[in-house]
Amino acid sequence: MTRFARVVLLFAGICLVVAICAAAAVAGEDKPKRTPDVVYVPTPHDVVERMLEIAKVTKDDVVYDLGCGDGRIVCIAAKKYGCKAKGFDIDPRRVAEARENVKKYGVENLVTIEEKDIFTLDLSEASVITLYLLPSLNVKLIPQLEKLKPGSRIVSHDFDMRGVTPDKVEKYTSKEDNISHYIYLWTTPLKKEKGDRSDE
Repeated sequence: MTRFARVVLLFAGICLVVAICAAAAVAGEDKPKRTPDVVYVPTPHDVVERMLEIAKVTKDDVVYDLGCGDGRIVCIAAKKYGCKAKGFDIDPRRVAEARENVKKYGVENLVTIEEKDIFTLDLSEASVITLYLLPSLNVKLIPQLEKLKPGSRIVSHDFDMRGVTPDKVEKYTSKEDNISHYIYLWTTPLKKEKGDRSDE
């Protein structure tokens, strides 16, 4: 085997190793750093719009969606109201999907999507928080939500927040799935229920 042939063979081997490593890295990127807390179920679009209406979103708001899924809430908020919005999800597949939707809605200048654990976030920049999490997870977020500026709104699809009294609860029947959904609204500072033991 000539020197040139050996060099070509070595180069081909290096390229193969690089390709395998790259494929492994990409495969790894598709997996969340930990198991997501909930199974992803998208909120119907008309429920999203009603949530934003109940929260009285304006162009001056900053909307955070915790567990953003495909990003529809932040995309609709930015498109309809012209506000800034951020979506957070721990699943890289959802993050990629949400970023694609940001492009489809044409709101790249207003919306950012980040792959983060929602329980580690500083929420102080937000004036509106949207949720579609289990009640126990809503409760787990209370210490972070209590740091929001006074007058900030928290709106949840279907699930309440034990130990905190909502300002409003609305039953809304979606035309998209013909199912009745509940929408909960809280305003900061949060109103703790008397005798609440959720911090224990």
